[in-house]
Amino acid sequence: MTDDTLTLDTASAWAIFIISVIALVALVGIAIVSLVVVPRNRRPQTALAWLLLIYILPFVGFLLFLLLGSRKLPKRRREKQQQINDYILETTEGMDRVRRDHPWPPWLEPIVELNRHLGAMPLVGGNAARLYTDYAGSIEAMTEAIRASTRVVHVEFYILALDGTTADFFDALEEAVARGVTVRVLYDHIASLRVKGYRRTMRRLRAAGIEHYAMLPVRPFRLQWQRPDLRNHRKFVIVDGSVAFTGSQNMIERGYHRGRRRDGSRLQWKELVVRFEGPIVSGIDALFATDWYSETDELLIREAASIPDVDPEAGLDAQVVPSGPAFEGENNLRLFNSLLYAAQHQIQICSPYFVPDESMLYAITTAAQSGLDVQLFVSEVGDQPLVFHAQRSYYEQLLRAGVRIWLYKTPTVLHAKHLTIDDEVAVIGSSNMDMRSFSLNLEVSVMVRGEPIIRALREVERSYRENSSELTLETWLKRPRHMAAFDDLARMTAAVQ
Repeated sequence: MTDDTLTLDTASAWAIFIISVIALVALVGIAIVSLVVVPRNRRPQTALAWLLLIYILPFVGFLLFLLLGSRKLPKRRREKQQQINDYILETTEGMDRVRRDHPWPPWLEPIVELNRHLGAMPLVGGNAARLYTDYAGSIEAMTEAIRASTRVVHVEFYILALDGTTADFFDALEEAVARGVTVRVLYDHIASLRVKGYRRTMRRLRAAGIEHYAMLPVRPFRLQWQRPDLRNHRKFVIVDGSVAFTGSQNMIERGYHRGRRRDGSRLQWKELVVRFEGPIVSGIDALFATDWYSETDELLIREAASIPDVDPEAGLDAQVVPSGPAFEGENNLRLFNSLLYAAQHQIQICSPYFVPDESMLYAITTAAQSGLDVQLFVSEVGDQPLVFHAQRSYYEQLLRAGVRIWLYKTPTVLHAKHLTIDDEVAVIGSSNMDMRSFSLNLEVSVMVRGEPIIRALREVERSYRENSSELTLETWLKRPRHMAAFDDLARMTAAVQ
């Protein structure tokens, strides 16, 4: 062996030693930094899931945490939200005109105040509402309202797509522009971009002369960046400040352009949309103005400053509850938990993606164990495998507590999102009962009180049961062990956020 060979071997050994030391120092550094940074202002189960990922795959896990670990929107966007909140608080006191006659629940007042404190929106009386459960029927109703518009149309959807089902809706928008109506459109950038025909949709909006903007765009080359899975999940259409539609439905064909499944069927989404008239429309329009301001720096809130007259005979009180990473707290989770603990007799929950945090799980199981009639409507089939299996991991605990679980039959995805408490209060909107909707998505929920809306929702719940099979604990415990293991694994991934 020559001196040159010895020198080379020595150099290689030193290089390996130095690289090993650097890697070891990096690993120790990642472990220490993660232990300090990751748990800060996070739920224990979320922090534990992140730490587990980082300790198993240190470099990959830490890079993912740097990319996805922050649940906050950029500082400027949060400042804009606060500006809007301050404006609403200063100018909407006159909207708090609610009939607090019998049977006004004594537990409702603190929840109204909580919502007002968190999201700035007041409870308003004198509203009317109509529910739409037919997919094509709700799009037709929105289209007809746009065709009757005379002043301004505001459209905001998580997914906006031009296809055979939505073509007439786009035609109505174009016709409104031609009549001189101001039409503004917002759509979530990533969610709409993933859908077939995105470029065709954008060309149609431009050709029609419709002012449109992507919400929370992820375009690094334009210096537009935030955590990419922070999304705007809201859906609404507001016409002339007098009529508003909101709920679970996106503007896309009912099958979301999905292909056929192995059995030859295609998934079909079932939704719930509510049409509001009355003062609550101003609150929904203010939320559109918030999102428009965030994307364009143009403040529209004063367009909706005039408050519609309150009908003293109308029986529906309503309150808009916005939520998402633009707010300090998890407004929708606080609303849901407050209502769950306030329930005296009955709780009915419909959520397509049901992955509760520990606080909500305790609230629901406590209610069931206290003898309340607690029912959960979910789908027999899922369109998002990880979320679907994470959801299934909660079924045994819910069933043992006494919760009745209804599985809507395949191939329908029950995508509606609503909650009813006793015969008193309901919540309808875009928010799922999962950790993504609580922390990562901008959502809209509307809390409503009034006998007509509760009666209509009871009919909707009855129709769900007619098209569902009830899951029993005995049946659930017989599922294959490998599926149970996969459900539990998926539950862990759901906590990483």
